[in-house]
Amino acid sequence: MVLADLGRKISSALRSLNSTPTISKEVLDDLLKKIATALIEADVNIRQVLQLRENVKSAISFNDQAAGLNKQQMIQTAVFRELLKLVDPGVPEYKPTKGKANVFMLVGLQGSGKTTTCTKLAYYYMKRNWKTCLVCADTFRAGAYDQIKQNATKARIPFYGSYTESDPVVIAYDGC
Repeated sequence: MVLADLGRKISSALRSLNSTPTISKEVLDDLLKKIATALIEADVNIRQVLQLRENVKSAISFNDQAAGLNKQQMIQTAVFRELLKLVDPGVPEYKPTKGKANVFMLVGLQGSGKTTTCTKLAYYYMKRNWKTCLVCADTFRAGAYDQIKQNATKARIPFYGSYTESDPVVIAYDGC
């Protein structure tokens, strides 16, 4: 829901730009303030948000009023490019190697779907003839092992965990 809300707020800010008859530095600042607020509310790193604002401002020049230049389009393009920089790490995507251990560690807020995503990843690779298993190294949440056990059993994926071991490092090591 956070991404959908973020998308709505950014779209709304850009729509308000389109309804503005004259684009000025004040209009750009207002737009960037709305976008920055939306990004910060979505827990985007504040340094990255400030960098986005600076990069968009530097990409738009209000001094040259060359004929045919559409400031709205230039601003939208600059915002789009900077937003892409936030989500594109600039490195090739991870590709697991068959025949060796490929370990995935998922980290996120409670209730964000990490366990379900782990099961889906394991199932995806298992269906493509990879040897998969799930290791429950969450020793803090009471139902973590039971949830992994239930998901893995239903998907017929081997799993490892412990009710008694309290050290997640030991569990992760033993599970691999």
